[in-house]
Amino acid sequence: MRARIDVSEVEATTKIRAKYLRALENEEWGLLPGPTFVKSFLRTYADALGLDGRAMVEDYRLHHESPSDAMLEPIVSTPQRNRRRRPPSGPSRGYIAAVAAVGLLIVVLVVALVSGGGPSSHTASKGTPTHSAGTAHPNQATHPGTTGTSTSGAPVVALSLKPTGVINVCLIGEGGRRLIAGVDLQPGESTATFHSRRFVVTLGNNSVTMYIDGRPRSVPASASAIGYTITKARGRQPLASSQLPTCK
Repeated sequence: MRARIDVSEVEATTKIRAKYLRALENEEWGLLPGPTFVKSFLRTYADALGLDGRAMVEDYRLHHESPSDAMLEPIVSTPQRNRRRRPPSGPSRGYIAAVAAVGLLIVVLVVALVSGGGPSSHTASKGTPTHSAGTAHPNQATHPGTTGTSTSGAPVVALSLKPTGVINVCLIGEGGRRLIAGVDLQPGESTATFHSRRFVVTLGNNSVTMYIDGRPRSVPASASAIGYTITKARGRQPLASSQLPTCK
C-alpha cells in the first residue's frame, strides 16, 4: 500500500493468486495450501516488494510453523543445505591431552634421572689412593649448620640437637673440630645432623633432645653443666666435670 502497488500487479508479477496474497497479508495461514507453499509465497512476495525474503521466512518458521509441519516438509536442495560443514580448526582435545601426557612422562623421567643418576659422593676421585678398612683417615670438615660424613672405614655416629629451651652448647667432633662453638641455641630450632666417629659435647642445661643415629635421647636434669662423649660402639657416656670440653 505504501508503494501504491495494486494486488493485481503483484499477482501478475509473482504468479501468485490474489487470494493467497491477501491471506499472506492477513496471516490467514489456514487459507494457504501448506507450510512449504507459505514459505515459497512469502519469499517470492517479499522479493517482489524489495523486502528481505529470508527474514520473512525465518519469522514465519519461528512464530507460526509447528514441529510437525517441519517434519513433513519435503527435502529441498539449496546451497545452504548442501554446504559442507567445515572441519574444526586446530588440534582436537584428545590430541592435546595425549601431547600433555607424553610431556608429563618426559618430565618425570628427567627428574628421576637427575635425582638418581648423579655421581656418588662416596666415589674416590682419580689420583686419590683408597684406604683399607683398618686404616685411619681424616674426617671431612664439618661446620655448624651443615652435615658431614666420615670417609674412614670406622663406625660413624650421627648426632643432631633439638633445644626445648635456651641452652648453651659446645660440640666438638673428631680431631678437635668445633662443630657448635659454645653458642646459645633457641627453642624450636634444630641443628644439622653431624657425622663423626666421636663427639664430645657440653650442655649448659637439660633443655634439649639429642638424636643419636635418629633415636631421641633426653638429658637428665642437673644443677651444673652436663657433658657426654658419644661413639658408635659405646653410645652416650657421661663425662666428669673436669673432662667437660670448652669452646672458649
